[in-house]
Amino acid sequence: QTENRAGLNVCTYAEGVPDAELRKAIELNGFEERRHRHVLANLVTAYGIKLAPEPVYEKPKDPEWAFMVTGYSECIDSFFAFGLFKAAKDTGYFPPELVQTFDPVVNEEARHILFFVNWVAWHRRNMPWWRRPWFELKVFAVWLFLIYERMGIASDVSNGQQDNNFTLSGAEQLGSDIDVGELIAVCVAENDRRLKPYDNRLKRPRFVPFMARLALKFVGPKKKAA
Repeated sequence: QTENRAGLNVCTYAEGVPDAELRKAIELNGFEERRHRHVLANLVTAYGIKLAPEPVYEKPKDPEWAFMVTGYSECIDSFFAFGLFKAAKDTGYFPPELVQTFDPVVNEEARHILFFVNWVAWHRRNMPWWRRPWFELKVFAVWLFLIYERMGIASDVSNGQQDNNFTLSGAEQLGSDIDVGELIAVCVAENDRRLKPYDNRLKRPRFVPFMARLALKFVGPKKKAA
């Protein structure tokens, strides 16, 4: 459902983009989000898990807001997913066949967030000066919304409710003794590795990696006993 909503948000925004080349790039992003949904659906089907019926997805009333919520949300979730995927691979929780299937998906998410932060910079630069204050307020509001949303998810987890956000609950499922500091360090390293192959002139997501590096000063990886 998350991937379907993301695909709808991205494709709806693309419909209103006048530049044909940019619209095509955004449509590709939306196509890949929906393809991720099919990969996940095939995965759970292979394990004999029956999915609930899909809800009716309505187009967002504010396509730009929906596109920005999706983009910034992926900047957060992908950063932690990079580390969790690496940990799952190293611990053997994911068998080689599963790693081979999902590694391209993870790489596509890296490309999505790289595209998004460069779209933000391009969009900000090319909009009329009188629109920029409103746009900056919208960016700030998106971050507040995402922080509030994730605080709600964390509250649900602490109260024993089922959580559907792998970035918060995934580490506990890996069957390893990885601590918070070690996981954050892996996320930072994997984020750098996944984005390294791309042109250095392209902007990289900065906020989440900066906060993670700041957190490492206080909760660095624990030294293992001999």
